[in-house]
Amino acid sequence: MGKTLFDKVWERHIVSGEEGEAQLLYIDLQMIHEVTSPQAFEGLREAGRKVRRPDKTFGTMDHNVPTKDIFNITDLISKKQIDTLRRNCEEFGITLCDNGSARQGIVHMVGPEVGLTQPGKTIVCGDSHTATHGAFGAIAFGIGTSEVEHVLATQTIWQKKPKRLGIHVTGKLQPGVYAKDIILALIATYGVDFGVGYAAEFYGDTIQNLTMEERMTICNMSIEGGAKMGMMAPDEKTFEYVRGREYAPKDMEAAIADWQTLYTDEDAEYDRVIELDANTLEPYITWGTNPEMGVSINTPFPEIKDHNDRLAYEYMDLHPGQKAADINIEYVFIGSCTNGRLSDLQEAAKILKGKKIKEGVTGIVVPGSRPVRHAAEKIGLDKVFIEAGFEWREPGCSMCLGMNPDKVPEFIHCASTSNRNFVGRQGKNSRTHLCSPAMAAAAAINGRFIDVREIIGGE
Repeated sequence: MGKTLFDKVWERHIVSGEEGEAQLLYIDLQMIHEVTSPQAFEGLREAGRKVRRPDKTFGTMDHNVPTKDIFNITDLISKKQIDTLRRNCEEFGITLCDNGSARQGIVHMVGPEVGLTQPGKTIVCGDSHTATHGAFGAIAFGIGTSEVEHVLATQTIWQKKPKRLGIHVTGKLQPGVYAKDIILALIATYGVDFGVGYAAEFYGDTIQNLTMEERMTICNMSIEGGAKMGMMAPDEKTFEYVRGREYAPKDMEAAIADWQTLYTDEDAEYDRVIELDANTLEPYITWGTNPEMGVSINTPFPEIKDHNDRLAYEYMDLHPGQKAADINIEYVFIGSCTNGRLSDLQEAAKILKGKKIKEGVTGIVVPGSRPVRHAAEKIGLDKVFIEAGFEWREPGCSMCLGMNPDKVPEFIHCASTSNRNFVGRQGKNSRTHLCSPAMAAAAAINGRFIDVREIIGGE
């Protein structure tokens, strides 16, 4: 019997333990940020322990950092968390992308950008969207603060092996339909719990044709379908993405020879397989208060089927039978670890170039990292956004989670390229609609959702 990509990477990292029971896994990389690490370091101090492998630990500041006037941190809790991370990294000898530094950015973007994210690795972070790194053929998942401490102290973690979920995506995406639509469609179709208990592998010709940045978008949101992690087999695109980066293997050809063995064997079996036909996929938006509550752009919102639907409609001030075009959009957020990469900004800028956002709409663009910000400015994207009426911000998590000054005002509908539309996620009583960067840009121009394919077709 053949093995899946997940099996191969998992088996490489078993230190002890039998299958079916909790197994001790070696961890190749732990990423840390300011929110979930302070208690872990305090635990080390209290136990008189050191960080076992500082060279396999990497920190960045992202959740709390302001995206305007970045060194003026007025929230006392945020300032304490940021100062504490800086002190902990200094004391324990850990590399830190400090606030304002050349490599600073959202934790799930920094790893790939500096070349730390590589095929075949095990990667953990105290953040659920660590699944992003799985786009490289790595096992990557979020962990709790006590587990952060365990990895810091031992470079290992106890885990029970998840089941195998194959997600087969086939067909060609239409212009105006993106990776974000693939994952939103999967969650809308199969629910927020289809991946519970599974490690998901995305495969098929659609996946193979995506760029690395598009693949990261999909793996990033695999957690929103309940999966422990999302993975994709590495290929030439993966190898070329890693090549030449700061922490890329010194013997790249030897590394590639190894990475080429990381794929699912033809005779391997998944515990479950689900399918998505991308040929007929349309742009998606969410109407409710979890990512499952989504529809394609021209589909009416569904009838109320349970208490959760009723509460969601009340919170969002919407009702069954309406369509996305009926939503009055007053805020637009382009950014986050899901869609804050250079290609995301480029797609939004294509829609906005030469246009103005509608009066009464507030739009902010937050590059996911400083390298992305600099690259965007180098090709003039900042000017496109500013001339259209958007604010061009410094990097950070920003309005994705409202843990910093960037928040959606109460009862305002926001077109957001982030990953969660939970109650209050972007600010008290904020109303979040998840969508692709191009859809968000089109909503900013029109003050409501429109099918971005109409703009692209017109051009």
